[in-house]
Formats: sequence, structure tokens, C-alpha cells
Amino acid sequence: MLIFLEKEYKEYEIAKQLLKSGTGIGANVTEGEYAQSPKNSLSKMNIALKEAAETEFWIKQLRDSNWYGDHWESLLKDCIEIRKILISIVKTTRNNL
Repeated sequence: MLIFLEKEYKEYEIAKQLLKSGTGIGANVTEGEYAQSPKNSLSKMNIALKEAAETEFWIKQLRDSNWYGDHWESLLKDCIEIRKILISIVKTTRNNL
């Protein structure tokens, strides 16, 4: 999908931002799973949540532009679901501290 943005539409900046925030979700969740303390885990999950919100923003920008078609809805649904899961993890972790 990102190669499509770069090669077909020369949208390097949006592709770069989407790649950075999208991969940041997984990287921070992984760090949170192996954190040294519950507080450190909570911090990493909060960062992952911020990355998910940013990723959602970029997907919505692409969707709302209508320039790229309607194939962003599936990605947006997945991103929203990930964001909801992360909200639940953050709330539960915070309550258990």
C-alpha cells in the first residue's frame, strides 16, 4: 500500500508518516510486553496508543481526499480496533498499578 502511494502518486511524505506511525504501534507494544516494570509497560502502551491515533489520522486524510479511492476503509477499521484494544490495555494497566 505504501509503495503504491510512493510510486503511483509520489506521496512520499504521507507514506513516510504512515509507515513511521504504523510500525511504531507494534514496536512499542513489543517493548511494553517485555518492560522492566508495570509502569514502564504502561508508558510503552501509551506511546503505542498515540501512534495508533496518528496512524488513524493519516488513514483518514487519505480516505477523505478521495484521490486514492475507497480502499482505506478496511485499514481504518483495523486501526480503530487496535486503538480500542490499546485503550483497554492502558486503562486496565493503570487500574492495576
